[in-house]
Order: sequence, then structure tokens, then C-alpha cells
Amino acid sequence: MLTFTTILQNEHVLEHVLEHDLHLKKQYSTPKIYTANKDLSKRWYVYFSFRNPKTGKLERMKNIYGKANSYKTKEDRLAVLSTYRRVLIKLLNEGFNPHEDNSELINNKKELKGVVSASGSDEKGQTEIKEEKVNNTEIPMISKVDNENEMTISEALKFGLNLKEKTLRISSFRSFSNRIKRFETWMKENNPNVHFVSTISKKHVIQFLNEMLTSSSSRNRNNFRVDLSSMFQLLYDNEIISSNFVKQIPVLKTTPKRNKSFSKVQEKEIVTYLEEKDTVLLLFVKFVSYNLLRPIEVCRLKVGDINLENKSVQFKAKNSQLKTKIIPEIMLSELPDLSNLEPQMDLFTPQGIGGYWELNADSKRSYFTKRFKKVVKDRFSLDENYGLYSYRHTYITKIYRELAKTYSPFETKSRLMQITGHNSMDALEAYLRDIDAALPSDYSHLIKAQE
Repeated sequence: MLTFTTILQNEHVLEHVLEHDLHLKKQYSTPKIYTANKDLSKRWYVYFSFRNPKTGKLERMKNIYGKANSYKTKEDRLAVLSTYRRVLIKLLNEGFNPHEDNSELINNKKELKGVVSASGSDEKGQTEIKEEKVNNTEIPMISKVDNENEMTISEALKFGLNLKEKTLRISSFRSFSNRIKRFETWMKENNPNVHFVSTISKKHVIQFLNEMLTSSSSRNRNNFRVDLSSMFQLLYDNEIISSNFVKQIPVLKTTPKRNKSFSKVQEKEIVTYLEEKDTVLLLFVKFVSYNLLRPIEVCRLKVGDINLENKSVQFKAKNSQLKTKIIPEIMLSELPDLSNLEPQMDLFTPQGIGGYWELNADSKRSYFTKRFKKVVKDRFSLDENYGLYSYRHTYITKIYRELAKTYSPFETKSRLMQITGHNSMDALEAYLRDIDAALPSDYSHLIKAQE
């Protein structure tokens, strides 16, 4: 005797049931009117979804605009769209299918004659319905593909960039914009016959990402994927495209670049050299070392961010809008006199401490990175594994190992988290593993015990 569980476990039976269910599913969503929150400066339209016979999923069809947006009052525009919606619902109820030739349907339905007339199917089997008049209102063309009201690739990406510019930081938007424009250029060069954004396929994006991978790195390829997915999601949210297929493209595994920590000998030699050759760069290094700031956080510092009375510094951190850290005594003793400088001055400039430097934080970091390479790395023959960030790794390791001499592992990390500014214990532990801060004590005795 077959039990219910046995039937469910029979994949052939289950497949048949699912197939039957699919046929019972409604083939379309109820058409709705989009009024852009009654904003007449934007386009209003009727929209609906229809089930794709190949995938079995409801897919958004092209928006129906017709002549609605030529009307200048809300009432007139809504009246026109309501007529479009009413006729579309009638068509769908009578069996209209945008994936098929609907000529026979229209010809056989007397009540639809005079409302719409069919033009048949083109060579691709795409059905169109010509414009006719109902109560002096033109019924728009309803088709599977309607390029008249579609956005071109250039128009859609420009639209998306305008919105993104309002939400991203200047540096983030610059990178985002450069990647999106590079994709647009690639599409023009490699797919000159693809004009509309809705006709960009998953294959196009994969081909582009593969070129980024072969010409640069998996990390750079992944960065392009993230930004393209963000752009396509924005276009989908604004009902310009029917789906965001970029998020279905897998992320490639990458090996992150890691900066090595300096040895005690290297540290001493570099400090001695900078004391003679570049005291501004030395102070920059000490902010990274003693205050455990990231190089870009040091570049963002203004004179007014240094509060000598409270012995603290405020800065824009990687993972928050504004953070405050104490300035340890070892750092306070290194600070020059800032009393005659204006609060809005940049703390670090190419000429010295305090001044106005009209560059974004990324460009400032790039400047000091190159300066460190020229003054320090080239002088001491340090490879690409060493950089300004190495000082942060070096001093977090020092503090961790010193705390571990007195406290339990958990208390050590709890105290360290307050100093480094990590948001969670998991994040700190992952960071400590990456820089090999936590090393075991000598385990020779464990080996000898088994000999």
C-alpha cells in the first residue's frame, strides 16, 4: 500500500504533479496603473506580468504608455490609462498571450472588433495590436517588444548614475561611475547592434566580466560584478528592466593582498632615516602606528579633529560615519603646536602640517602611498608586501601580544577591540588570524614527550 510519504518520495509522481500545478497557475498578473505618485513630469503607464512558457515564471512585460503622457492633467492622463487597462484586462481574460500570434483570437471575438485589430505575427512570432479609437481614446500598441518607449543603454545608465550620485560618497561614486561607463563602452564596441537596455543579456555581462578577469584580476572582476548588479537592481526597482540577472552570476574566489608586519630592526632603521629625511611622513606613520588609524583615515583628518583638551581624535572610519579615539600619550608628545592653525585646515599636506589641500581622500592616500614608496620602500628595497598599512598590522600585533601576557584570551581580545575599533569580536579575530598576531608558545616539549 502506497503511503502519502512514499508518493512524495517518488520523483516521477512529484514531477507530474508540479507540471499539472504549473498549468493551473494564473498566466498573468492583473494590469495596474503606475502614476509616479501623481508626478506629471514623469511617465505614467500600465504594466503587467505574463508567465513565460519556457521558464514557468511570471515575467514583466513592456510598459504600455500609448498617448497618455501627452495629456497635461492628472484626470485626463488617468482616464486614458484606465481605458488602456480595461481593454488589456478584457484581452487577457479572452486569452491574449504576448508569446503567441493572437490574430485568430481577435477575429473570432466580435466584442473586441472595433476596439483592436490584429496585425498578425512578425517573423519572430511576436504579436502586436494596432492602435484604434474607443470613445475618442487611442488604444496603444501592446506587444512583447515595444522599442518606441524603451530606454537605450546610454539613457538607462545615465538615469542610474544620476540617482547613484545622490546616495554614494564622492570617492565611491567615482569608482562606480568609471566601471559603469567602461561597461557601456564595451557594449558599444563589442555589441553595436544592441541598443536598448532591456536587450542586454546575461551572456553579454558574463563576456564583459571574463575580459575584466583576463586583463586584470579576479578581485577587479568581482568589483565590476558588484557595481553592475547594483546598477541593474536600480533599473529593475525603477521598472526599466524586467529582472536583475547579474546577481545570479557567481562571485569568483580571490586571494586578498596582505601587508606584512615590520620587524624590530626594520622599524628602527626606517624611523632613524625618516627623522633625518622626512619628518612629515614620519608623523603620518606614527598616526597609523600609535593611533591605529588606516592611511585613508589619516588623510581625512582636519586640524579641528584633534581635541588636545580631551586627548581625542575624531575621524571618518571605514565602517561608520564618525568615530572617536583617544590619543595616547606617546602620540601626544609627537604632535606639533596646532594652536595657530585654522580648524578646517587639512592636518597633512604635501608641504607640511596644516594647510588647505583641495583633493579627495583617495587621491591624498595615493600621494602618501607613493611618497612612502619613494622615500622608504625604494631606499630599503622593500617589496610590494610592505606599505603604510604594515604599520597598523605591526602595532596591533605588538599590543595584542603584550596584553596576552597578563589577561585571558577573551579579555585580551575584549581590551584590544576597544583600542582597534573593530565592530565585533568575530571581525577582530578574523583580522588577528590574517596578520598572524596570535602565535602559540614553543611546543617542542610536546614533540619530545612522544620520542
